[in-house]
Amino acid sequence: MMENYKLIDNVALHQYEFRIGDLIPRIEYIKTKNGEIYLTHTEVPSALEGKGVGSSLVRLALEDIERQQLRLVPLCPFVAGYVQKHPEWKRLVMEGVNIA
Repeated sequence: MMENYKLIDNVALHQYEFRIGDLIPRIEYIKTKNGEIYLTHTEVPSALEGKGVGSSLVRLALEDIERQQLRLVPLCPFVAGYVQKHPEWKRLVMEGVNIA
């Protein structure tokens, strides 16, 4: 059962996050001035692991990145793995970036 978590773009901390009770699963990012976004690290609190929280977070982050028309550089292995499993998102990946 997919929960509808609300994506928060925490600009001050440079991360996308959910607030689930006291827990804050997050994807850290670096945005450049020329329209790239590097997703560097995904962290899901262990109490939430295996519930699809990480995947929901990545999906909503990708939707937001697309809305902002940013070019994605998925440095985080979890994000890169998600894009591999859902190749329709490869359209956001910056040209010349290889997702093995």
